Order: sequence, then C-alpha cells, then structure tokens
Amino acid sequence: MTHVIRAARAADLEHLYEMAKLTGGGFTNLPPDRRALTAKLERAAAAFANSEDGDPETQRDELFVLILEEVATHEVRGTCQIFTRVGQTWPFYSYRHATLTQHSKELGRTFRAEMLNLVTDLEGSSEVGGLFLHPGERAGGLGMLLARSRYLFIAMHRKRFADRILAELRGVIDERGGSPFWDGVAGRFFGMNFQDADYFNAINGNQFIADLMPKHPVYIAMLPETARSAIGLPHPSGRAAMRMLETEGFAAEGYIDIFDGGPTMTARTDRVRSITDAKMVPVTEVRAADETATRALVATGRLGDFRCTFARIMPGEAGVALDPDAAAALGVGAGDTVWHVAR
Repeated sequence: MTHVIRAARAADLEHLYEMAKLTGGGFTNLPPDRRALTAKLERAAAAFANSEDGDPETQRDELFVLILEEVATHEVRGTCQIFTRVGQTWPFYSYRHATLTQHSKELGRTFRAEMLNLVTDLEGSSEVGGLFLHPGERAGGLGMLLARSRYLFIAMHRKRFADRILAELRGVIDERGGSPFWDGVAGRFFGMNFQDADYFNAINGNQFIADLMPKHPVYIAMLPETARSAIGLPHPSGRAAMRMLETEGFAAEGYIDIFDGGPTMTARTDRVRSITDAKMVPVTEVRAADETATRALVATGRLGDFRCTFARIMPGEAGVALDPDAAAALGVGAGDTVWHVAR
C-alpha cells in the first residue's frame, strides 16, 4: 500500500474527529470537539491559501494541518500539524526546570533547591505537533513519514518559520485519564481536574492560565512524589516520538508542559537533520527501481498542493529518477521538481 501526506481539507473533519476520540486525553492539538476541529481546518485553509511569505520578523502564527491518506482507498489514517510562530495570539507558557543554590557560612552547608518557573521563553518559536497515527497503522514507518514530512514542508517554505522550533510531548497520564503532575501543581489553584482543564485549553486557549496560575516559583521538594516523578517524562506511547526528535537534533532543555509535565523538546530550525539534509532536484525520469535505488522521503508542491511519500530514488548527475508508485502518489513526472531526504 502507498500512503501520501497531503494538506487537510474541510471534508476531513469527521476523519479528524474520529481520530481525536482515540487519543485518550492530554492531546491538546487534537481535541474531540467538532467545533474546535472545524476552527483548526478553517485556520489551516487560510494558511494554505496565503501565498505571501512576508517578513519573518512580523510573520503571524499560522497553522498547517496535514493528513496521512492511503492512495488507493483514500482512507485517512493519521494527521500532524505545524505552527509557524506560537505565542502570537496568547502567551505560550512553559515551566522551566531550574536550580537555586544557597549557602550558609554559619552552618557550612550548601542547599540546592530545584524549582519550576513559569516562563514564556519559547514564544515566537515554530512548533511541530498534533501527530496522531491510527492504532492499526503503527508499523511500516508511517509514524516516521508523518513526523518527517513536517520538516520537508518547513524546508520548502523556510521563510515562514522561526529560527527555533519546539515539540511538546504528552506527559504521564494515569489509568483514570488524569495527570499526576496537574493534580500536584496547577490543579490546586484551578478547582478543576486535568481532563476539564486540558479540554478547556484545547477549545478556548490558555488565557485562563495567565489569569489564575501563580507566578512565583514552585519548589519541587514541596510537591507530592507522584507529581515529582512525572516531571519531564513522556507518556509511554511518546517514547518512540522522543527518540525520533532526538535523532533529528531536538533536545530536552528543561522546559516542560504546564498541564501534564511532559517534556518540551527544542532545536535550532536549520540544524534539524531532515531540514538540513533536504535537497531540491528535478525528476529526470520515472522508472522501476534498480540496484542503485535508495529509500527516501520525497515531497512536492507548495502550500495546499504539498504532497509527501516514501519513494525509491535513483540519483543521477542531472537529478533523480523516481519509482512509478511514488511518482503517481505525488502527481509528478519527468521535468518536475521534488524535495527529498534519505529515509
């Protein structure tokens, strides 16, 4: 079976809604709410229709929603999202894990207090998020196709994106669907459980965090053990995603999600491997793969015409030859231009 990544359309609403119901909570970028998903699709449609790259310093926060589709059946099996600049509509909050060292000369003791500071350090960064792959498809590298297609999209539209990029990983969720971190920290100030707060944030934005969240540091030693042990840990289902991010050059630099305590990974955009290694080349011909073929992710099209798939490419001096299935999935032929990066 051949799968392709393409721009989301209004007709994908029900597909997104059905996938959102499978996330199991804590997935802010894909809420199981038709109204919120419709707003996302409308926002994405405006971004795909905006052909002006503009000044990077004044670029507004745009959202691009991508869809994983099986070519033959047109079944939608996954989705992912890209944000050009977070924190432009409302503040983008994170906790920053820090250490305060204090020394008492009289006691001859040094005390190092670990704490969480509420910050907006990552405001203005680009973000890759909202990645969900249908449980029945978690084999064959389709998660990698979804994740890395976003980097090809960024490489192909580089002026629209910031110099720093982040990815938030879902944190630890207990068997009840709650968050030990939320219960031990923010839940004490909001009078609402994690599910309600996470859903409210997904639908209405996080201004309520600014209104109610205490601005002073949170001393980690004062938190219950269940909350302390969840700080900076990804949900078990997100460990593979964390490894993929690390392979791309992302690192955990002490930023964590204010809701579930999951790690926020960051990188310099131009140092992300799939962006740095992406190459734009012409297609010289379409033919069956031979012994010279290498496996790659190949993409074409600007904005709403973007398409990406796995391919077998045969490099040559003038460009690359492309296998017929990939060429058909992308809708390209000899003379067209594609971007590719090694699989």
